[in-house]
Amino acid sequence: MEDTKILEGKNILAVDDEPDVLEVIEEALFDSNLTTALDFESARKLIEKESYDLVILDIMGVNGFQLLELCSERGLSAAMLTARATDIRSLNRSLKLGAVSFLPKEEMGSLRELTAEILHELEQGRSHWQKLFHRLGPLFKEKFGIVWEDLEKPPRPRIPWD
Repeated sequence: MEDTKILEGKNILAVDDEPDVLEVIEEALFDSNLTTALDFESARKLIEKESYDLVILDIMGVNGFQLLELCSERGLSAAMLTARATDIRSLNRSLKLGAVSFLPKEEMGSLRELTAEILHELEQGRSHWQKLFHRLGPLFKEKFGIVWEDLEKPPRPRIPWD
């Protein structure tokens, strides 16, 4: 995991319809300039007018994929916050729409370190998907038969129904 000093002063938007999830994010990213939104419309307005180093989007409760498309259009890096990190269709859709990573809700205890890791990779001009795959890779390979075609390039999984 990366040094968390990279979080200091970063502009981050977190979007989730569950106030307790946003509270956990606020506690984890206490030294960032964190803005939160509880619904799609509030998040859409913020994404359209502000600039962020990272946008953290819940997939389900706030129409995260539509917000991800908006982030991609504006050139904002976005990570998908999901309770189902091993849902291959969500993973594939996130990749196609330009997400820089997944943040599994099961790993909220490591949110600070994972967010720092994502920001570090972005600052180095690298994809965070490689590190995420190394962490979750054995599970993906076992469950879905997915492997990265080329770890030197921004990774895209080979998915049978793609």
